[in-house]
Amino acid sequence: MSDPTENLAVSLFSELLAVDQLARIKVAKVLPKKMELSHFLVLNHLAHSPAEKNPAQLAKSFHLTRGAMTNTLSKLEWAGWVHVRPDWDDARRKMVAISPAGRAARDAALAAIAPLISDAVSSVGNDKVRATLPVLRALRSKLSEQGE
Repeated sequence: MSDPTENLAVSLFSELLAVDQLARIKVAKVLPKKMELSHFLVLNHLAHSPAEKNPAQLAKSFHLTRGAMTNTLSKLEWAGWVHVRPDWDDARRKMVAISPAGRAARDAALAAIAPLISDAVSSVGNDKVRATLPVLRALRSKLSEQGE
């Protein structure tokens, strides 16, 4: 006989992965032209950050390799959405900040995404979503610990 906890875990993660895939597809379709989901995620992160970040910090935040983050930052810099400058304390490192154009692009993306996610939340119900958030945060925290 199979373990009920294991069955619950498999069902939960199957649903999480399916929701993740569907959300990525739906959001990617409504993003402004030439913006990828990874671009929006980094811009959104930087928009909420009170200080500049270095690429290694960003890579760690997104659980990516430094190379993958460098690639994304290069595209964002080329688009004019971020400013990349040398770290004045350590010339081997760089610092990244969102540019005014990046903030405008992020705001446009958020305006395009908002109706989609608001509709999904309304359909499920605000109370159910509110009750689910602590569980999702706890799972994220636990999975983040296991990765270290």
